Amino acid sequence: MTIAVTVAGDDVVVSFADTGMGIPADEIDRLFTRFFRSSTAMRQAVQGVGLGLSITKAIVTAHGGSLGVESEQGVGTTFTMSLPIARVD
Repeated sequence: MTIAVTVAGDDVVVSFADTGMGIPADEIDRLFTRFFRSSTAMRQAVQGVGLGLSITKAIVTAHGGSLGVESEQGVGTTFTMSLPIARVD
């Protein structure tokens, strides 16, 4: 796993990249849906109930940020989270 943190304007951007099994392109749109499990995760018997990403996206969105994903099956997946930088007066 590779983690990178950068600042882009008024946001902090955190990227999490792995070189795992990847997610099929036709499943990316459903990835943040509650209880969704990708076919590759089910085939590989990866544990989980499909709530982690939907909860994470809800928290990030509630804080004014965004969460995105890029993946290539057999190559890996990168999640990118962008959050506004808090200003202390």
